[in-house]
Amino acid sequence: MNLLMVGAGFSCAVIARKYAEQGHKVTVIDSREHVAGNCYSERNAETGVMVHTYGPHIFHTDDKEVWDYVNQWVEFKPYTNRVKTTSQGAVYSLPINLHTINQYFGKTLNPTEAKAFIESQADTAIRDPQTFEEQAMRFVGKDFYEAFFKGYTQKQWGVHPSTLPASILKRLPVRFNYDDNYFNHKYQGMPVNGYTEIVEKILDHENIEVKLNTAFEKSMAEMFDHVFYSGPIDAYFEYQHGRLGYRTLDFKQEIHEGDYQGTAVMNYGDVEVPYTRITEHKYFSPWESHDKTVIYKEYSRLAEEQDTPYYPIRFAGGQGVEQLSQYVALAKKQNKVTFVGRLGTYRYLDMDVTIREAMTVAEKSIKALEEGNAIPAFFVDVA
Repeated sequence: MNLLMVGAGFSCAVIARKYAEQGHKVTVIDSREHVAGNCYSERNAETGVMVHTYGPHIFHTDDKEVWDYVNQWVEFKPYTNRVKTTSQGAVYSLPINLHTINQYFGKTLNPTEAKAFIESQADTAIRDPQTFEEQAMRFVGKDFYEAFFKGYTQKQWGVHPSTLPASILKRLPVRFNYDDNYFNHKYQGMPVNGYTEIVEKILDHENIEVKLNTAFEKSMAEMFDHVFYSGPIDAYFEYQHGRLGYRTLDFKQEIHEGDYQGTAVMNYGDVEVPYTRITEHKYFSPWESHDKTVIYKEYSRLAEEQDTPYYPIRFAGGQGVEQLSQYVALAKKQNKVTFVGRLGTYRYLDMDVTIREAMTVAEKSIKALEEGNAIPAFFVDVA
């Protein structure tokens, strides 16, 4: 078969490689001048620091097969993401843990005492939380809600937390021990030379042709047997049901001598601070040494037409869900296009989930072809 992959990020790269190894010819296009999508990383020319151009990406997963997959291409080093937050004039560890609790309230509680204390702070009058604010108030109380959730969430989503669904805060965001590892996953690491190298090596196959600075046009599909599309699903249908909503990020880069903040990620919980966080990128490669440092101040806002989309706005009962269902209905009527990835399925996906889904799409679609069946528009539930 002759296949077209729209997008040179992890989704299409993984699928392209599997098909190429099966002897199929694959063309990969991307409108940007580089591969790897939003995982793109490069060395800053002035400092030599490996910079995550579209914001930091830390690889974390419990999926051993996915972990082994990325490690076959490049060397990973262990990396633990330890996030701090500046709030109300002090610095605390996130996620909220026993140290955060004792520091904030000036106590020396043990785990059992801390559980009882936090429950005493919680608003138990809220029996069935419906909003983000109610969820936070019910589980951690007013003080922690205002210190660690209210301002940050308002900046991140551009609306008051009382208007957001409780589902965004899915679980109790508190640890009653001193574990400040931001993730709980078994496998956590960082590629020694950045993420771009991984995608470049995945795409390095004689049956794969990569064309950058090449925007997708529907007429291209006529030249291929099948298209795997990782671009925005609403763009594919020329926004006939309107644009799906996204939050985007603006980054203000600064270069400084020495250290700037002493850690990779510093959140800012106060709504008066316009940025949500500052990331210091040399800390994402702690095995390296640099005299200068690169920081990004990160600002969140509603994505406009020419912006890079980051976070889909798809809350239950919201406009995005209704629009998405209309686009999904259109997509299922296509007979030679499969929609993949976070933009193609309008979901926020971590890297490991993106890769796992791409592996599944490749395996199942190849099997469908071998059995003489059509490749479906979706391999996941995107409703």
